[in-house]
Amino acid sequence: MSEAEPPRQFLPRFAYWGLVGFLWLGLAIGALVFFYALDLPDTDDLWKTGSQPELSIYARDDGLVARRGRRGGRPMRFDDFPPHLINAVIAVEDRRFFKHFGLDPRGLLRALAVNIRQGRLAQGGSTLTQQLAKNVFLTPERSFKRKVQELLLAFWLEAHFSKKDILALYLNRVYFGSGAYGVQAAAETYFSRPVQNLTRVEAAMLAGLLKAPSRYAPTRDPAAAARRARIVIAAMQDAGFINAELAAEMAEQDIIITNRSTDGAHYAVDWTLDQLPDFVGRPRADLDVMTTLDRPMQLAAERAINRVLAAQGEARQAGQAAMVVMTPDGAIRAMVGGRAYGKSQFNRAVQARRQPGSAFKPVVYLAALENGLAAGDVFDDAPLSINGWSPKNYDGRYRGAVTAGEAMAHSLNTVAVQISEQTGRDKVIDMARRLGLSGRLRAHPSLALGTFEVSLLQLTAAYAHFANGGQQVVPHIIQAVISASGQSLYDRLAPVALPVVDGRHIGVLNNMLRAVMTIGTGRAARLDGIALAGKTGTSQNWRDAWFIGYSGALVVGVWVGNDDGAAMARVSGGGLPAEIFAAFMAEQKELAASVALPEGALPKSGGIGALLRRLFGD
Repeated sequence: MSEAEPPRQFLPRFAYWGLVGFLWLGLAIGALVFFYALDLPDTDDLWKTGSQPELSIYARDDGLVARRGRRGGRPMRFDDFPPHLINAVIAVEDRRFFKHFGLDPRGLLRALAVNIRQGRLAQGGSTLTQQLAKNVFLTPERSFKRKVQELLLAFWLEAHFSKKDILALYLNRVYFGSGAYGVQAAAETYFSRPVQNLTRVEAAMLAGLLKAPSRYAPTRDPAAAARRARIVIAAMQDAGFINAELAAEMAEQDIIITNRSTDGAHYAVDWTLDQLPDFVGRPRADLDVMTTLDRPMQLAAERAINRVLAAQGEARQAGQAAMVVMTPDGAIRAMVGGRAYGKSQFNRAVQARRQPGSAFKPVVYLAALENGLAAGDVFDDAPLSINGWSPKNYDGRYRGAVTAGEAMAHSLNTVAVQISEQTGRDKVIDMARRLGLSGRLRAHPSLALGTFEVSLLQLTAAYAHFANGGQQVVPHIIQAVISASGQSLYDRLAPVALPVVDGRHIGVLNNMLRAVMTIGTGRAARLDGIALAGKTGTSQNWRDAWFIGYSGALVVGVWVGNDDGAAMARVSGGGLPAEIFAAFMAEQKELAASVALPEGALPKSGGIGALLRRLFGD
């Protein structure tokens, strides 16, 4: 029987194996860090923030919408910034900035304690150096690898640059909301003055935007921006940068935002700059770009989306929305590509392609009208099977004998398929192409139900043909381009009107689409006293909801859905999109009513013709 090992021999072994384990752990961490370091981005162009020409984008009233690039091509240095701006940023973002080495253990512990005490993520522990590393070199993904690389880059920055240079780099690069990258751009965007001329309270507001630029941008929520500025002022007092008397005085000052360009307008600005090379080549000098944008309409479009989604979006599991507003000749008046440009620059109005569902049916009916369909023609709304495929109506019900007009108003799928089959799928596809719809349109019976993918911009432009009587529509936003010397590089000329569809057929279709808004699926979008037409659309499993509506003066397309394609809580085109359309159009009543819709002769027999005559008169 072996004797127990003496305790004095156990301790050296424990120490030995503990040291071995520690060394292996250190090697493993070192290898991991080395592996992540191999994938670090290039840092050679850190100071190159102003190499691009300055592009100034103006609305149709000559008001500035946004500036991109930087005049002079030189980034600002630490001494260029007013001291009260530096103090405001340090006080609210990283009070120990001039004392730590890129990582602030004390700040991490303080943030951890606050988060535990409040039971939520109330504070972050990242230093300004870490934020610079993340904003300049890394993606926003939340991962262990990104955090390790962020720390490595922060240490590299601290080793190669002075604290003043790091802070200057940060202020040149960071996002301040409303499309403004860098504090100089932010000063011009919100206050129309250079950063050197900012007042103390204006500097406090800009420093406050760093926490959540899209949420606190004063062009989006002036009250939230002002509340955040007061928090910065209190932090400046707590840090000893200002006394209590000055803090109280600053907190009472009104902050005037002199430039009302909006966060959402930058989706339109991005699309404008994407188009620019097609007209003037790659910009190599400062340019003024005159657009068709209407600033009041842009604000109204953003208000409509934010108001409806703030009230119902979460409950209906609808996370995103987009809107396009254009004139019947295709001039873009407003474009909203998503709820927050600062969080996502993906333009859902242009770049996203989704199934239009029943919003495609007017194209089917228009092809059929060319082929001899009349609004009063009767169809049997009943179960239908084509080569084993069976369409079903939205509500699961069948109505029996209905006219084509009634089927359009109530968005009956079985009748739309019958009309498509009767007309010929090839003719439906040809009509879609003539109206500007690209993409893969398969000649399958489900074509009539909009099972292909299309962008909101394309679909809205297709409906613009209905508003203008059948003339060709080319969506456009650039009106003119002028060089810094005043030379006109491009000036849009009104194109010759080219008929795409016979105006008589457009008139009949408009009558049918007016009924959609008075007795059909689009009732939530109607407005008293204005002749409006439109169509709802809902894709399978509630993934996409559309409403495209128009008067003789404006065409408005709205999409609601989720970026990941997740199903919404039974949101249809006649729900949130129609409500957003109505909220926007209510602010445009006078303009919307100023031009009559092209109309066709109403059927003289019963059915939808009699109903339309009762609604609108002969």
